[in-house]
This record gives sequence, C-alpha cells and structure tokens, in this order.
Amino acid sequence: MNNLTEKEKMISGELYDAGDAALVEERQRSKDLCFRYNQIQPSKMKERKGIIKTLFGKVGKMFLIEQPFYCDYGYNIEIGENFYANVNVVILDCAKVTFGDNVFIAPNCGFYTVNHPLDTETRNKGLEYALPITVGNNVWIGAGCSILPGVTIGDNAVIGAGSVVVKDIPANVLAVGNPCKVIKEI
Repeated sequence: MNNLTEKEKMISGELYDAGDAALVEERQRSKDLCFRYNQIQPSKMKERKGIIKTLFGKVGKMFLIEQPFYCDYGYNIEIGENFYANVNVVILDCAKVTFGDNVFIAPNCGFYTVNHPLDTETRNKGLEYALPITVGNNVWIGAGCSILPGVTIGDNAVIGAGSVVVKDIPANVLAVGNPCKVIKEI
C-alpha cells in the first residue's frame, strides 16, 4: 500500500490529487506571494527580490524577474546566477524546475511540469502527474515558448520564439518550431 502524501506523490512523478487540502494551501501561499510581487512598484528591487527568495527553493545572487510572474508552488523552482525572466513568465512547478547560470527568458514563456492522464476516468477524478524540467547554463529562450513536462534543455542552447518544446534539446544548438526541432549546431 502506498503511504505517501499527495505532495510526496507529486514530487516523485506519481499520480496525485491536486485537490488535496495541503497542496491547495501551498498553492494559495504561492498565489498570495505572486500577487504581492506583481503589485510592488518595479523600482522597489529589494522588496521584489525578498519575495522571490522567500518563494523559490534556491536563487543565485544576481537575478531579475519582471512583473507579472506566476507559479504554482515556488519551492520547486531553482535559479542559478545571472537569471533573467521577462514579463508574463509562468512556471507550473508541481515538479522541480531547475535553471542553470546565465539563463535568459523572453516574454510570455511557460514552463509546465504538470500533465493530466489521457484516461478520462482517471482525469475526471482530479488526478494529475508532474515531471521535472531542467534548463542548462547559458540558455536563451525566445518569446512565447512553451516548455512541457520532463524536458531537459542542454547548455548553450537557443530556443526560437514560439517554440513548443516536447522533447529534450541537446547542448549547443538552435532549436525552433512546434514541435521544437534542432535547426543547427551553434
């Protein structure tokens, strides 16, 4: 018999109940922090950085996340040094989302670790699962990209605007499209 909490199931990639009271409470905490973050004057950098440090699992010394920004839990997000996210970045961090050093994210990008079962009975019970996303060092992600569950993007990669990344992208490449495909080595 499985004695894991719904949070433990979520983090381990198993089916879990997103309506679990503890998970709902944690998401509400994150929503409240995101709301506060998004309402702060852009010039109040110290206050903005303080909220991100409270919200995220790990942050590098130098980072800037433009407003508005949204996430599910926050504690599953880790960012390296010299991280930049432009406006309207969404990170559904039901699993770990890890960004390396020198990562630049253009506006309107989404990182979605969560997915729903194809089976309608299971899906209609409110069950879902999450897979981690990893973004390497020196990565640039163009505007309007969607990064889907379980994806790893290698070091020095560039993801072209509007791409939907459904599979791993190797290091040192330019990749673009829906679905995202390697165009050339760089």
